[in-house]
Amino acid sequence: MPGIDFDARMIRRGPAFNGKTAAALGTYSDQVGYRVATFAEDQILQRLPQVLQHPTGYYQSKITVERTGTGYRVTDQGVVYGPWLEGTGSRNAPVTRFAGYSTFRRTKALVDRKAPGIAAELLARYKAMGLI
Repeated sequence: MPGIDFDARMIRRGPAFNGKTAAALGTYSDQVGYRVATFAEDQILQRLPQVLQHPTGYYQSKITVERTGTGYRVTDQGVVYGPWLEGTGSRNAPVTRFAGYSTFRRTKALVDRKAPGIAAELLARYKAMGLI
């Protein structure tokens, strides 16, 4: 029976198929997390001198960005009086009058607002370089 037959062949080329895009997206995701964490660290370090009554520099020196299993975290490296300064310790109000400074919690709200802008700025750079 007469008919028309055809074969179709797809040739996969370019960054979407050679692994470059997947690698760039992984790097982008990691960089966004790191940049947001370092922004948070900077904001905390700017706020602490405003709220600490008698800063010695020790607590500020312990504020750092640590890598976690899936991203990054800003921490005070477990300084024993860190929860008391934050206001989450067992010796805060109502046990004492000191309610804490809430530095990390207040900074989190600011970082949550700024994170999309940080991600968009980095995405624009990745696009300009042709990585994504």
